[in-house]
Amino acid sequence: MSAYLRMINICKQFPGVLANDHVNFELFKGEVHALLGENGAGKSTLMNILSGLYPPTSGEIWLNGKEVHVNSPKTAIELGIGMVHQHFMLIPALSVVENIVLGIKQKREPFLDLKELAADIQNLAMQYGMKIDPFAKVWQISVGEQQRVEIIKALYRGAELLILDEPTAVLTPQETEELFKMIRSLTKKGHTVVFISHKLNEVKEISDRITVLRQGKNVGTVQNSSITKEELAKMMVGREIKLCSSKGTGVKKDVILELKEIEAQNNKHLKALKKISLEVRKGEILGIAGVDGNGQSELVEAITGLRTITHGKVLLNGKDVTNMSPRTILDSSVSHIPEDRHLMGLVMTGTLKENAILINYHKPPFSSGAFLNWKYITNYTCKLIKEYDVRTPSEDVLAKNLSGGNQQKLILARELDRNPDLLIAMHPTRGLDVGAIEYIYNKITEQRDKGSAVLLVSTELDEILTLSDRIAVIYEGQIMGIIDCQFADIEHLGLMMAGTPIDQIKKQVS
Repeated sequence: MSAYLRMINICKQFPGVLANDHVNFELFKGEVHALLGENGAGKSTLMNILSGLYPPTSGEIWLNGKEVHVNSPKTAIELGIGMVHQHFMLIPALSVVENIVLGIKQKREPFLDLKELAADIQNLAMQYGMKIDPFAKVWQISVGEQQRVEIIKALYRGAELLILDEPTAVLTPQETEELFKMIRSLTKKGHTVVFISHKLNEVKEISDRITVLRQGKNVGTVQNSSITKEELAKMMVGREIKLCSSKGTGVKKDVILELKEIEAQNNKHLKALKKISLEVRKGEILGIAGVDGNGQSELVEAITGLRTITHGKVLLNGKDVTNMSPRTILDSSVSHIPEDRHLMGLVMTGTLKENAILINYHKPPFSSGAFLNWKYITNYTCKLIKEYDVRTPSEDVLAKNLSGGNQQKLILARELDRNPDLLIAMHPTRGLDVGAIEYIYNKITEQRDKGSAVLLVSTELDEILTLSDRIAVIYEGQIMGIIDCQFADIEHLGLMMAGTPIDQIKKQVS
């Protein structure tokens, strides 16, 4: 079978970084081809070159047996190449139909017949088993629906080759399954899909062939059916990976965090938390499991002072900190790894030095009065970079120029170096590769073993089971039950995540 697309000896040099080093990559028509690798391995860079966002430093691209020069995203679309980026490129204030047709020359310009266009878009969506509301504003729809809009936008523009960059990073398990159905529908109709990911389970489930990149180089292309997850992980990082964690001692220790029947509202002023009570003890990890959107964000924000508690109390080491300011709570020996590293974890346009001191910049020895001690800050940041293996040319690099894994390591370094009594870690490995996940698992368990209480919030059930000593399941703002991890049953956890209280499950079992 002749290749539909060939990228030959592609190199991409950025200042101080060779992102792609003579990469060869080929696609066959109608396949799902996974592009697998650690963060910073060069996956997105290679596909950004194919989609016209970056020019290659050197190399060739051949499509349907002819050499092509993809100078811009417009050229890529004209060649039938469309890309759905990890961070969606939609305008929130516009409707779905307006986003899809934006920039496309219309028959009766300057007039738009939005009803006619909406009907065309709905017909296209139905061909691939997708449902959308063309007149909904983008800010009103879920993340999964926004991704659907991005896919339809590419198809509407005539994309035959669809590149999906980390498409499941922000999706729930149910939305991921819907996406996979769409991908299978696309390939049945002759489309070719590049699936950029670092999640081995998903790559094994959806792909026909897999190409692995490591440190900017192609280390091999394999048939999915001929390789195991363990072998793929070794190809990705160059060594054996162990995603397992020792459990806590199980000895009852002092309560660090206590929640007493707390309630809070969401951004729509509806009740998001309903009389949540739980304890997190010194030297244990309490995992909060649940499908995204069931009150996890509001729970963490209520504890950290970012959301008003309307009822109940939050106690830290026995002290009432209910509705105190975020700074007061953080100064009470609390560290917080937020759910969105771009929005809440880092100032993306700031340097690593500036981000390293976001919590403690106002305290000695980081500052004296109104003046920052830049010599100390530089040495401190270099120490964190070295200890936490943040891969960067220097401490003066902007945070936005780091890979996702290294951004997360920087946040982890800043928060754990404070040696907190309570560590709140929300989706600590979201969007990260297997090597970075292993590293972060080890750091979180180390912190627990030092005596910290850890509240872990994650929608990844495997992560909860791997790290937690006890598991609390949240559903529609209520705790369905708390169980010891050694007695955790995946079927029972699934029932709890769907809204069945643990007491009801126990009655059914007995």
